[in-house]
Amino acid sequence: MAIAKFNNNKKNKYYNINMTARHPSESLTVLTDLVLPSETNPLNNLFGGELLARMDRAASISAGRHSRRIGVTASVNHVAFNKSIQLGSVVIIEAKVSRAFKSSMEIYIDVWVEDRQSGNRTKANEAIYTFVAVDDTGRPVEVPPIEPQTELEKQRYDAALRRKQLSLVLAGKMNPQEATELKALFID
Repeated sequence: MAIAKFNNNKKNKYYNINMTARHPSESLTVLTDLVLPSETNPLNNLFGGELLARMDRAASISAGRHSRRIGVTASVNHVAFNKSIQLGSVVIIEAKVSRAFKSSMEIYIDVWVEDRQSGNRTKANEAIYTFVAVDDTGRPVEVPPIEPQTELEKQRYDAALRRKQLSLVLAGKMNPQEATELKALFID
């Protein structure tokens, strides 16, 4: 067990945290559910807000599995409602930590609809959430790094840094000249 030092609000805090790198698969969370009538709009499709809540729950569990701490939603960075999900559908939500930063984690979420007769799955939606690990008093704590294994995990890992840099630049918290990973997309 390593002793990690984390600066929070100009006060040094010490926490016992196992900082061994973890694989994204260790944070994998799969939620499977059925779309019921009370969760649909007049077109008999799953409410977008209902799907967002389900994705938030899956992402929260995933963040907790990675950090072994309470994970709180910091932002919903991207949501793509690519395909409507109809009443009676079996919905599978898969969430995994794609990258860990100091106290935050990017969670990539894939949403699938399963055909109840064939068992075939079709990707319906995806989302990217950011969670922050906190202690019992709500203060951010450091999280272990991620070590991607598969090609897809490596792609999502690399893209997460570009997304973070873009977010910081747009928020005025990073000088665009310092966003090296982001700049690399545009410079030969």
